[in-house]
Amino acid sequence: MTERMILDNAFNEGDKDASNYSINKADPGKPASLTWKRKLNGEGRVPSMFTLTFQEKLHMAPIGIRLWQLIREQSTKGRQVIINPFAKRYITSCQGVPLGGVGAGSIGRSYKGEFQRWQLFPRICEDKPVLANQFSVFVSRSNGEKYSSVLCPASPELVKEDAVSGIGSWDWDLKGNNSTYHALYPRAWTVYEGEPDPALKIICRQISPVIPDNYKESSFPVSAFTFTLYNTGKTTAEVTLLFTWANSVGGISEFSGQHSNSKIMMKDGVHGVLLHHMTTDGLPPMTFAIAAQETDGVRISECPCFLISGNSQGITAKEMWQEIKEHGSFEHLRFTEASVPSEPGSSIGAAIAASLTIPSDSVRTVTFSLAWDCPEVNFLGGKTYHRRYTKFYGTDGDAAANIAHDAILEHSRWESLIEAWQRPILEDKRLPEWYPVTLFNELYYLNSGGTIWTDGLSPVHSLVSIGGRKFSLDRSQLGLKSIIDVPNNQNDTAIDILGRMTSILEQIHTPIASNSAFGTNLLQEGEENIGQFLYLEGIEYHMWNTYDVHFYASFALIMLFPKLQLSIQRDFAAAVMMHDPSKIKLLNDGKWVPRKVLGAVPHDIGIDDPWFEVNAYCLYDTDRWKDLNPKFVLQVYRDVVATSDKKFAQAVWPSVYVAMAYMDQFDKDGDGMIENDGFPDQTYDTWSVSGVSAYSGGLWVAALQAASALACEIGDKGSEDYFWYKFLKAKAVYQKLWNGSYFDYDNSGSSTSSSIQADQLAGQWYARACGLFPIVDEDKARTTLEKVYNYNVLKVKDGKRGAVNGMLPDGRVDMSSMQSREIWSGVTYAVAATMIHEDMVDVAFHTASGIFEAVWSEEGLGYSFQTPEAWNIDDQYRSLAYMRPLAIWAMQWALSRPKLPKQEPAPEVKADSLRIHHAGFSKVARFLKLPEDQGSRSILQAVFDYTCKRMLI
Repeated sequence: MTERMILDNAFNEGDKDASNYSINKADPGKPASLTWKRKLNGEGRVPSMFTLTFQEKLHMAPIGIRLWQLIREQSTKGRQVIINPFAKRYITSCQGVPLGGVGAGSIGRSYKGEFQRWQLFPRICEDKPVLANQFSVFVSRSNGEKYSSVLCPASPELVKEDAVSGIGSWDWDLKGNNSTYHALYPRAWTVYEGEPDPALKIICRQISPVIPDNYKESSFPVSAFTFTLYNTGKTTAEVTLLFTWANSVGGISEFSGQHSNSKIMMKDGVHGVLLHHMTTDGLPPMTFAIAAQETDGVRISECPCFLISGNSQGITAKEMWQEIKEHGSFEHLRFTEASVPSEPGSSIGAAIAASLTIPSDSVRTVTFSLAWDCPEVNFLGGKTYHRRYTKFYGTDGDAAANIAHDAILEHSRWESLIEAWQRPILEDKRLPEWYPVTLFNELYYLNSGGTIWTDGLSPVHSLVSIGGRKFSLDRSQLGLKSIIDVPNNQNDTAIDILGRMTSILEQIHTPIASNSAFGTNLLQEGEENIGQFLYLEGIEYHMWNTYDVHFYASFALIMLFPKLQLSIQRDFAAAVMMHDPSKIKLLNDGKWVPRKVLGAVPHDIGIDDPWFEVNAYCLYDTDRWKDLNPKFVLQVYRDVVATSDKKFAQAVWPSVYVAMAYMDQFDKDGDGMIENDGFPDQTYDTWSVSGVSAYSGGLWVAALQAASALACEIGDKGSEDYFWYKFLKAKAVYQKLWNGSYFDYDNSGSSTSSSIQADQLAGQWYARACGLFPIVDEDKARTTLEKVYNYNVLKVKDGKRGAVNGMLPDGRVDMSSMQSREIWSGVTYAVAATMIHEDMVDVAFHTASGIFEAVWSEEGLGYSFQTPEAWNIDDQYRSLAYMRPLAIWAMQWALSRPKLPKQEPAPEVKADSLRIHHAGFSKVARFLKLPEDQGSRSILQAVFDYTCKRMLI
């Protein structure tokens, strides 16, 4: 593949409707043509966490001490910090495709069959499996043969279970050596080949409704499981499939008591059990629904409650299991309709059974579903939002049964749409086999990244969010007397009080809301509010929509859910115009700085009070970072190119102009090029850079061109010419970093200035992706990428780990910082995308294949479905399950060659003709200028930092 590949399913401009795909009914019993596979008895390599060198420990000691102090301080308030490297996590290499749509909570599932990694509430991730949640099979043949087993290999943790009455008494007989798991997100298939019955092949297909350009079903908290059973034996088989589910959200609230279960019968023959969970720690209640459909030949029966452990009423887990073994159903069980809440210290579950007869050489299918309903999203800042799916099912918390019902009826249509989307890529023989599988499976993060998708409406406030403001509910004209006088006794005091509260809180918060990063305020007339979207930087790095990282990951959203990408962009456009002078303390040096200043693109949209309190990150002062503003401008232009949305372009243009003007202060010598300030003032936040740099400088050059192109789109001719002039000026300075074979890391003349940075052409990458003119000559770009390939890729683990961030010209890894010696999975994908844009397709795939080898291959490092931000040359990871690896979709963007507007070279603009525009731009820039960084370190701190630097030389 020496010439650029153009895929048949090329990405088209504008929104695509899923109905436009070529739809054929999919066979749930047949795995996709290409999948990620594991044997159920396979044990992957347990991931190994990173360690610091002695120099790194010394250098980062002040940060570590302040972080430890912050952790202790926040824990006394019942709060978490954004990063806690001291916390211990449950780590496994057995992750598989998670359950649920996008932004409604996530339940992980291992390839062995365990339900684990529970992320149902903001920031809370319960990694350990709930072992009572299982599918099981019972077979009785006419010749007297009987088989029964949980469809999951036995876990060592079962030894701790009560074998007398608990789930340890179940038949955990599945070996797993003949059973294979297949994954292709958002679907997975488990093929039980003659286990436990040698003459019965069972295929379980798991599906969640993650469908491109679908903004309804994709938000649903549900998964469907279709079992296809092939009886290859000579005798008829009586088979019962059992789905058991604990009343648990993961963690200790399973044992807190007051949980209850109840049967429900729905239309279309759908039977179910509801599990009502009274969550602890002030979290909102949750209801689960497990369901199955009764059809010709399939009988459904339920056990609404059984005791897993403790002293609550009801039959035990052992008795429930024995009932199925003896009778093949729950039809002989008698339950009272009244549901008795569980006792504290007890754990309860529910079960639903599908019983059917399968003659010899016959095939039958059964479908189960799992849904959950928790309409509220509560943040510690005191605001409550409703999830996107409540637009279709309501906000009362009683929708789980309806969601489960609809999944059983609609899952076949979902699968047809998903297969139509994926099939062209899977069948393209020009692609290496590992690529399509990895491309789709990396999308797991849209579900498992702590994702929240709201209905887009303003939040409901609580007293927590009011602070010290005075108010009185008596301001309402509706008094208690008038309620009492309501005719026909149709009154509700609670409704009245809540109405008063809502009215007062709206009055109090109206001016505050206008000073937030609530991008829905930028929606133009006739534009749909599809909600707001949050996802964490990583499940260990708690910041919503971390923007320097989203820069890489956003290709997945703009290609698959463009309206969600535009929603995020509107939020950040609104945030640019925010000014929040409240102080935050930096971990780097202990200084207090404003949370967010006017004109700066925030690092993130916040954590405890997203949109209203941005910049949860506090390691460095991100108002002085050099990459965030250019990344905003580049993404905006790319998104306009992708969607042709002129209303969006016009709405965010003022923020783009302000963001560019804000950066003017970092051009210290007036040559048109910004300079880095000698600290890690960009996404590589432990890797210092000073002066003109390849990374930030290239982003700035590309952003100037993008600003000019965007001005052209909205008809601002003066700004178009002005930014084009500045682009040409900065581009000329940038070329001075060229040393004959690549662009120097920076021009400071330090010992690391000549480091070969893998990501040095980030600006060139985005310029190409947007259809802009390249910021460097084609031959220089190709020569640089060849250097990166030969050094950063091939000199590390024989090219089987990706591109190391920094490499010295003599072929040694740059050990000057923790991050220079790391391989970043998302950056490697981005480098590969850059290579594709420069028609180096074979080299691109070989570069990216190193990420496949480390993350997804059977001989890899155990990172599947939890791709980390980084690993070092010792194969030690940092930050599992991270946002940036979604950048593999930047490769797909480059391969599919979206239709981009043809750029015509602008005529040379003379500086004299731009005097008026320069004067206006300069006035805005002066208004936005930060005060000089005075530095407030103590003498002791200064001496310590100086000593550390000397020891690192």
